[in-house]
Amino acid sequence: MHWEAIQQYWPISITMMFGSIIAGATSEGGGAIAFPIFTKVLQIPPQDAKVFSLAIQSLGMSAATLTILSMKIPVLWSAIFWTSIGGILGLSIGLHIAHFISPEFIRMLFTMMAISLAINLAFLQADFQKNYHTITNITAKEASIFIVTGITGGLLSGLVGSGIDMVCFTVLVLLFRINVTIATPTSVVLMAIHSFFGILIQVFTLEGINSQVQDYWFAAAPIVIIGAPLGAFLCTKMKNQHIRYLLISLISLELCSSLWLLKFNITLIIFSSALLIFFSSLMLYMHKSNAYV
Repeated sequence: MHWEAIQQYWPISITMMFGSIIAGATSEGGGAIAFPIFTKVLQIPPQDAKVFSLAIQSLGMSAATLTILSMKIPVLWSAIFWTSIGGILGLSIGLHIAHFISPEFIRMLFTMMAISLAINLAFLQADFQKNYHTITNITAKEASIFIVTGITGGLLSGLVGSGIDMVCFTVLVLLFRINVTIATPTSVVLMAIHSFFGILIQVFTLEGINSQVQDYWFAAAPIVIIGAPLGAFLCTKMKNQHIRYLLISLISLELCSSLWLLKFNITLIIFSSALLIFFSSLMLYMHKSNAYV
């Protein structure tokens, strides 16, 4: 174990202590916790924070996935398959264009999407999900929906290191009415796959992983290898409403941190407002749709 890295970068170890448990228990990957704290509090460059998020999730989410499989927790493999087809493409695009986009705009892109999800989750009726546990018939229409979901989520993951899990979770819960306790482990497995591919793309087609990010990884790895499986286990003990409330609380903290720490100008305010309207309208449409009821 790299004790020197842990001693030197203990704030990262503490961050991932909470981030890994959240990653295993909800549709918010560890990168969704790491990226804002790294960039806003610890003043780590966004590019390093993103690469770290993918690298540490490739370990933590994989450990959580093994826990999910060993405990025979049900996941939607058809959704994972079709979403991954689009997700790897979107991930590659996001990784290659991230250098050309302002970090503040990237951060607010994720925040506004998350806030839109929180608003919809807050107003879900108790019987909204109908307790569906599977998608019985994947036709060309459903496959296309998941491929587009993958491209969108993959693009977001390529920009901030996390996101395809939340996008897939949103579509499964709001559009397909899948039970939260099924959608959550499905999103965890999906993020594990895309974190792994993200690191491969970063290593073989971009500038790789610098020594600083490697030290961050060594400081967090012993933590997430325990925390992520623990989160996956806790997910099995939580009820639908508990997962919903936890997600809403986490997203609220994300919004507060963005409002507190980011420097807003008129362009960023207009951009954020437009994103909030767009994502909220899209999620409201899925929320109101009866196509899969």
